Amino acid sequence: MITKRTERILDRYRVTAGKGFRLRDCDPADTGGLDLEKNHAAELLQKGVERLAELQDMLYAQDRWSLLCIFQAMDAAGKDGAIKHVFSGVNPQGCQVHSFKAPNAMELDHDFLWRHSTALPERGRIGIHNRSWYEEVLVVRVHPQFLEGQKLPPRLVGKAIWEERLEDIAAYERYLARQGTVVLKFFLNVSKEEQKRRFLSRIEEPAKNWKFSANDVAERAHWDAYMKAYEAAIRGTAARHAPWFVVPADTKWFTRLVVVAAIIEALEALDLHYPKVTKAQKAALEVARKALV
Repeated sequence: MITKRTERILDRYRVTAGKGFRLRDCDPADTGGLDLEKNHAAELLQKGVERLAELQDMLYAQDRWSLLCIFQAMDAAGKDGAIKHVFSGVNPQGCQVHSFKAPNAMELDHDFLWRHSTALPERGRIGIHNRSWYEEVLVVRVHPQFLEGQKLPPRLVGKAIWEERLEDIAAYERYLARQGTVVLKFFLNVSKEEQKRRFLSRIEEPAKNWKFSANDVAERAHWDAYMKAYEAAIRGTAARHAPWFVVPADTKWFTRLVVVAAIIEALEALDLHYPKVTKAQKAALEVARKALV
């Protein structure tokens, strides 16, 4: 169960209204006043994973709600690790993971939401999107030349396109909420200094070499532009029915604790329970029991 203290910590990072939001007010190194040993943090995370597994089982059995978890971040912020650890105890049958790369030719022949819509979680399931439709107002905004490949009619590509796309995303997330999909959006907020340290670690440690891409370093040159784009995205789409969690990402154990707590809180608010057995079903069970005996 989520405690009052946990609620207060989550409230530090939850954004439900974009007006006045400033990314520079969010400290990537914050740990919510917690100072835990690594082993203690691991124990807390394990408890969270176990509780999440219980809730996911009821979500699947009830088959009414679905949950969409969107993860956005700069490179090396820890998206993959957070997903790996937080969902380590979830039944794979009730979980759908999609990692979105650059759109292919077929995807570019559709609207920008199309490929994401086809990957939405079914009722009773948790959907995990590693990157999402927000890439269209982040990387494409920072590199507007990518718009050329989207084959939009020229008169539709104006200065207002980013605000229009944010309006479309906000409207779509409102639609999903009205259809029973709980939308949670996580921006793992890593500092530029910590990103540099992690990049160097990937270069210096042979076991991590495969994680490194020279393009990741090239994107660092656009850091300020990305921060402006993230701030605009959060301001334009934060809502009670689709909140953003701007999660400090310089300390990995804390990042994972915040993510798992936010998901547990959202699922506990749904009054999940196993389907109740009717009298007719109980009678059928009794007949089956007697036949087996």
